[in-house]
Order: sequence, then C-alpha cells, then structure tokens
Amino acid sequence: MVNPPRSAYLHIPFCHKRCFYCDFSIIPLGDSAGAPGSPGINSINAYLDLLHREILIAPKGPPLSTIYFGGGTPSLLKKHELGDLLDNLKKKFGFQEGAEISMEIDPATFLENDLDEYLQIGINRLSLGGQAFDDSTLALIGRKHNRSQLIEACGWVNNFFKRGMLISWSLDLIKNLPGLNSYMWARELEQAVQTEAPHLSIYDLTIEPETVFGRMFKKGKLNLPIESEAKEIDSHTNKYLKSHGFSRYEISSYSLPGHASRHNRMYWSGSGWWGFGMGATSAPWGERFARPRTISGYKKWVEDQESQFLEKTLFVEGSSPMPLDELLMIGLRRREGIHFEELAKRSGWTHKKCKKNLELLEKNFWLTFLKEGYLLKENGRFFLSDPKGMLVSNQILIQMFMWWDSID
Repeated sequence: MVNPPRSAYLHIPFCHKRCFYCDFSIIPLGDSAGAPGSPGINSINAYLDLLHREILIAPKGPPLSTIYFGGGTPSLLKKHELGDLLDNLKKKFGFQEGAEISMEIDPATFLENDLDEYLQIGINRLSLGGQAFDDSTLALIGRKHNRSQLIEACGWVNNFFKRGMLISWSLDLIKNLPGLNSYMWARELEQAVQTEAPHLSIYDLTIEPETVFGRMFKKGKLNLPIESEAKEIDSHTNKYLKSHGFSRYEISSYSLPGHASRHNRMYWSGSGWWGFGMGATSAPWGERFARPRTISGYKKWVEDQESQFLEKTLFVEGSSPMPLDELLMIGLRRREGIHFEELAKRSGWTHKKCKKNLELLEKNFWLTFLKEGYLLKENGRFFLSDPKGMLVSNQILIQMFMWWDSID
C-alpha cells in the first residue's frame, strides 16, 4: 500500500484550438472562448460544475502538499473560477503549510495583470507552455502564440519570481520537432536559458496516430530529425544545461538546485495522488484509474459515482497496490533509479523469488545495457546513465516488460 495521497491534479480541458501534436483530452473553444453568452462560456460553466461535484464526492484524505492545474489551458479560466476550485479542495482536504500550487499557462492567454490575480488566489508556481521560440516552428506545430509573446510572457513571470512572489516557475520546450536541426535546437536552448527559468521541461515529440502530425507522418509528409541528429540534440541538451547549473532529475525534467517540481517528483516516486476532471488519472492508493475522455462520458461517470460509487480504486478499502512492473517503470525515469529488491519485497516477493527473477532480468534482458553502460548498478540500485542511458530508456523499458511477461 502506498502512503495516503497528498497531491491533487485538476484537469482543465479547454483550449483555443488543438495543437498538431496533441492527443490530450481537451475541448477546443475557438477564438471567442471568453465572449459573454458564447458556447465556450457555457461549456466552461457546465464542466466546472461537474468538476466541483467530483471533488465533493471524493473520499476524505490528509492535507494536500501539491496541487497542479493542468490541461488544456487552465489560464483560460477566470481568477474566481480557479479560486473556487482551490477553495473546494481546501474544504475537502486542507492544505499543508507551504503547499506547492502549480498552474500551466499559455503565452497567448494572459497579460501581466493576470499573473497578479493568480498569486492572489494562492498559485505559487507557474509552468509556461512555450514549446518553441522560432516563429516558423510555432506556426508549423499549430501554436497560437508567437516568439515575441513568449519572450514577453517569460519576462513577466520571471519578474514575479525575482520579487519573491513565486516559489518557482518552469518553461516547456519540445525537441525533435519537424524541420528542426541541431543548430536550430542549440539556439532554442540558449534562448530558454536566457529567460532565467529555474526549471525546464524538455519533451521528445511523440507522434500520436489520431493527430494532425500522426496523419502527416502516415503519409510521409513529416520532416523529422534523423536518428543521428536526434541523438546529437539530446546529447547537446544535457551538456549545455549541465554547464549552466541544471540537473536532470527525471528524463524530461531539468532544474537548478532547489527548483525540482515537487508534484512532478511525486508522480515518479510511486506515491498516490487524486485526479479530478475529464480524462484525468487517479492513483490515490496505488491502482490507476482514468476517467472518460469525452465530456458526455465524464458527465455520466460523475452522475454514476454520485449515486453508486462505482469506482472502487478511489477508496482505500477497494484498492490494490501499484503493480511492481509499474513501480519499476516510473522509478527508472528518475535520477535515483530503483532498488529492485526493496520494491519487489514491498510487493510481496520472497528473497528467493527476488534473486531468481533479478538474475533472469540482468542476464537475459538487460545484459547488453549493463555491459555498454546505458544502465548502471550500484549497491542493488539500478539507474539510467545520463545522457547515454536516458536516450535509450524506451528500449530498456521494453526489455523489462518482456521480462515481466516471461515471469508473470
């Protein structure tokens, strides 16, 4: 059993439009999303009603230490709408002293004065969805903002941070985008560091089938960096950020000392969390549960949960611990890696079973990775080498799942 959940994620699914790489559970509202009486306003009001109702029917738990508004675009909501959600959470669970309260914001959806309003309701950490600084790249991936808006937004956020009004802030970038080469990426990184963001989330582009990029890729119309260029981009990212004081504490996350996201670390530590909203995933006691990804499905689920409490994973009595293979998967993403025997014994394995199956994993599935230095082992703890091992993390995890299937 995991420790009682002390984190909550709230999914705000609204966007002006869907980016070309996006496969998230979102509701595009168009450019008139905020117009009085518009369908967008009605959609937001109806959704927030469901979100509040879901929070109300959740079982009680200990005070929250991290809260995260993700999306979608949470900065499309008004100050009082965000504040009401925080008030509801606080009444339900309470907040720990010094809780980290984060919100994703989009450069095209706020002005400097809006930041002050976010702080007034208790937001103390912001995650800015930049994705790229180059105007042609931003247009190519379907983003609504441009380079100048992003740089201006970074300046506003960093000013609040320097004045001590934010505990931290983060900037998101995507590497290996179409048309990107190592020279262009080096300029992107330089610009990111110049913003003085103390935390950078740098994601690899993932091609999802049911997206604009997925359809372009299928037709051979997506000009992605070749494998050798992608490796060079990843290697340069690691070296450059390390030279500027950043530490890679998780595959996609870099931070200056003291600025790792507490909420992010919670996900990769195997701890439990509450998730609220359409498409959101919960794992309060270990076992994961994902809500329906459509508004109609989510509405029905909330109504059914109100009357019948059908989803037992949300209650400690009906839950089951996170499976060992999942604990191993999420643990390997972190800089600290995993202590195999500790996790296996926590999952009920005997010493004999640990020894037998670990030998099988090392000799039959991970041998090449260990020999070549992609995967390191020290005092029973396995971790990915940086950057070499993190670059091939997917291959290492695939072999681990093949091992899991062979013993299960």
